[in-house]
Amino acid sequence: MKRILLACSAGMSTSLLVTKMEQHVASINGDAKIWAVGQDQARKEMANADVVLIGPQMSFLKGDLQKEANKYGIKVDVIDMMAYGLADGKKAYEQAVKLMGE
Repeated sequence: MKRILLACSAGMSTSLLVTKMEQHVASINGDAKIWAVGQDQARKEMANADVVLIGPQMSFLKGDLQKEANKYGIKVDVIDMMAYGLADGKKAYEQAVKLMGE
């Protein structure tokens, strides 16, 4: 099972994207746990994730979050701006899978 953590300022703007990503996973008979948290929870939650995607409005935190993620051997990246804006679950999921090296 792939474990994908999304983080944004408050955890709300990514909730729609989580739903769209889950719908995509179901459509390909995949197996993934996808959840969203606010930026304050991201560091705590990443221990339970295989990859972390952050909202574009948090891009300035990428370096700091990646340092923390290195402890767990996972990658952090900014959600593709188009995927985020359009709530494109397929594109965001594919970005996460690519980061995981799959």
